[in-house]
Amino acid sequence: MNDIKKNKSKRYKNIVKKSKFWPIVQLFKHRNRFMNEVSQKSQKKILEKIKQKDLYEEIINTVYKEKLRISNIPWKADPVDDKRFWYKLKEKIIEFEEDKNNPKIRKEILPMIINRYTKEITGNFKRSHHGFARRLITSFLARLLNTARLRNPFGSLNLDSTIQIVGKHKRLRKLSKTGTIIMVPTHFSHLDSALIGWIISQLGLPAFMYGAGLVLYNLKIFAYFFNSLGAYKVDRRKKHLLYLETLKTYTERAIVNGCHNLFYPGGTRSRSGAIEKNLKLGLLGSTIEAQRELDNKNKKIYIVPITFNYQFVLEGPALINQYLSNNQNNRNHLKDLGYSNTFKIFTFLIKYFTRSNRMAVSIGNPLDIYGNIVDNKGKAINKNNLSIKKNNKTEILNKLSENIVDELMAGTVVYSSLILSFTSFELIRKKFKKMDIQNLIALPEDELTINLKYFKPKYKQVMDYILKLSQDKKIKLSDELSLSIEDQIKIGCKNLGLYHAIRPIELKNNILIIKNIKMLFYYRNRLDGYKIENILKT
Repeated sequence: MNDIKKNKSKRYKNIVKKSKFWPIVQLFKHRNRFMNEVSQKSQKKILEKIKQKDLYEEIINTVYKEKLRISNIPWKADPVDDKRFWYKLKEKIIEFEEDKNNPKIRKEILPMIINRYTKEITGNFKRSHHGFARRLITSFLARLLNTARLRNPFGSLNLDSTIQIVGKHKRLRKLSKTGTIIMVPTHFSHLDSALIGWIISQLGLPAFMYGAGLVLYNLKIFAYFFNSLGAYKVDRRKKHLLYLETLKTYTERAIVNGCHNLFYPGGTRSRSGAIEKNLKLGLLGSTIEAQRELDNKNKKIYIVPITFNYQFVLEGPALINQYLSNNQNNRNHLKDLGYSNTFKIFTFLIKYFTRSNRMAVSIGNPLDIYGNIVDNKGKAINKNNLSIKKNNKTEILNKLSENIVDELMAGTVVYSSLILSFTSFELIRKKFKKMDIQNLIALPEDELTINLKYFKPKYKQVMDYILKLSQDKKIKLSDELSLSIEDQIKIGCKNLGLYHAIRPIELKNNILIIKNIKMLFYYRNRLDGYKIENILKT
């Protein structure tokens, strides 16, 4: 019945025995050459998209946006000469206001901008630092997660009993030997990046290259770890063509050079608590361009969806508040959680792990760039008819995006807390079916109670539907679901919103009392997209 059971996962042998032969190590041996390659390719692509007569306006637009960013949203991690550079560039470009077709714009001004962006984005990976950082993070996580830590904080380390790796990890390892892996995980928490780093190490994979939000570099200790672990910088404030094209080209050239890569296809953390359905296609598009080039070398790229499954998300209150207020302009990804310094970051991690229960990481079926599931040898199973030569990029990206979402959904592990939150919220929604979400979350507590006798058969309905989804390989079950419904409800109440100041729900005298309906909505959304709500409408 259960897909996810308590397991004794093991640390796999390294795919590449000596780290000096890792693709990322080889790439950063010639860091300057790689940066030059990125800059030249970026300029070429930009000039193919923008006509000479429009280049002046594009650059002026870029300069104004950069000046606005400097004035409105400055960060500690910004280059120290940021203001000086852009103000001087403004003086240079204005000289061509009456001569917008001047070739110097293309030959001198554009390279200045793209070279700068390339330098900003590029990480500074060092093999010696990577080994130290990886050992330190693994040790730190292990100490926090060690179930015996309060009695013996320096006793034996055990991450495996808490973090469960399930799914196609053996296939991932095999494919990494013959092709380039692109991991595309869900994104719910700041914890994701640390966790995926541990997963990569645990599976014996070479270091991956991945994008880390520039704001996280405000903390010097984070900047050290990100650089050491293969990160490149992503400034989400910059949404103009010249920067985005440079960023996409950076990932494309890294992939062509054989570096395994990781990026979050949903962009930032999910504000609603649901798996993102509308993926960002920009960076995914770089895999198609890379595969076009690698076809000539008979090499393949494999897209591997990764689903994180937490018992609770500490940042949930801030995230759902942003979602409900439709505030998508997340100007400071740390400020909204109160993380202004290193001490507070470590406090967050300690509180998370000392309160948290088990978590699962599901590795989905690897896909080729056309969205086909591939076997252990990289051969497509049930191959579709898409190809780079016959189909346009948008068609390929849409199919790939659709299949990534399917795999992320199938990787969801259902805990009793999720069924509890989904069922209770939907019953309240059914009771007040004419209310929109804004009015629902404003209901007084005396309207937010559910009798356990009424609730249990509804819970069973939802669980039975989820069991069917599991049989169809569309979702995964935790071992909790083998317990009695009474025990599941008690465990769900215990684990749901474990650390939040106000628990979403509590059980008292056979009555479920909803104490924080906003957070209940957030956790309910984790099962959004499976059409489970339809069975409760009758």
